[in-house]
Amino acid sequence: MPGLYLHVPFCKQACHYCNFHFSTSLRHKKELVAALLNELEWQRDFLGGAALSSIYLGGGTPSLLEIGELEQIFSKITALHRVAPDAEITLEANPDDLTLEKLNALRQHTPVNRLSIGIQSFSDEDLRWMNRAHTATHAQDCLRDALGAGFDSLTVDLIYGSPTTSDAQWAENLRRVFDFGIPHLSCYCLTVEEGTALGAWVRKGQQLPVDEEKAARQFEYLMEAAATHGYEHYEISNFAVPEHYARHNSSYWRGEPYLGIGPSAHSFDGYSRQWNVANNAHYIKALANNQVPYERETLTPAQRFNEYVMTSLRTIWGADMDVIRGMGGRFAVHFERASKVFLERGVMERVGEHYRLTRTGKFLADGIAADFFCE
Repeated sequence: MPGLYLHVPFCKQACHYCNFHFSTSLRHKKELVAALLNELEWQRDFLGGAALSSIYLGGGTPSLLEIGELEQIFSKITALHRVAPDAEITLEANPDDLTLEKLNALRQHTPVNRLSIGIQSFSDEDLRWMNRAHTATHAQDCLRDALGAGFDSLTVDLIYGSPTTSDAQWAENLRRVFDFGIPHLSCYCLTVEEGTALGAWVRKGQQLPVDEEKAARQFEYLMEAAATHGYEHYEISNFAVPEHYARHNSSYWRGEPYLGIGPSAHSFDGYSRQWNVANNAHYIKALANNQVPYERETLTPAQRFNEYVMTSLRTIWGADMDVIRGMGGRFAVHFERASKVFLERGVMERVGEHYRLTRTGKFLADGIAADFFCE
């Protein structure tokens, strides 16, 4: 079943490493919510009436929305779409927004049953360097409160490889997550992106590039520690105890259809991809005039194959030859031929009809996937 994503493009302040679309001004939050509701109406038929298996509010920082605004959004969704009884409904949140009052209100007045909390680190030094709005104390308090409020489906985001995060601090970050019994963990290597403060610092020589050896060392420790605590490494950046895989994100990696609502949001129907304008003012103005400001691209067979390989090889399930054969015989022949060198090097393994990366191969995931691409 498909998923629904809503992009809420507001943040209290700009993290130094982040290149997502957002605004630090909340002046037009009311108009933006109205535009989201309007786009939901206009895009109601995109998924062909299929029931939603997941709803994900991301951003930005959706936890900046007031409970009343969230109620409006969910009311509109349920009026327009069938929602599976066991649907995963996720709200991304920052620790400083998750007061006990807010958590209890989310439980009582919204269908949110999963929180994705952007902790990033339990070190104040790290958080200051990243320009996060919360402190290490906020991070721990919000996890205690979320668990106490009855949110047992939680995921925590952490960042490794940053210049202030020592190996000892990285181990401490993971220990705290394990001690809280958080069932899902998303860990991302710090990357230098254009258009960010970090990108400017590196370009001007004010900050060294990411230490690749340190990042690899911390990724290695992450895999070992997560496995020791019963987590399955089911996607390059994601770890979960059994029964707690992120359903919404898994649908992306498996190439399932989804509808994206909001400025900069992407949608996919299996054959074409569309994306909304990444500008809040233009988005609000267009929807006020009953227009959805998006561009669309119909994927070629080769593009569909390349995307499938790129995403599937990041997962525990790997690339399924039955799926690839369904895309065309030439892709199956190409994939099996190209896979031989990786099988011989031990960075890939074949299990039945599935090809997946070995532990060593996970360090090279993007490069390996690129070597399979067709034109």
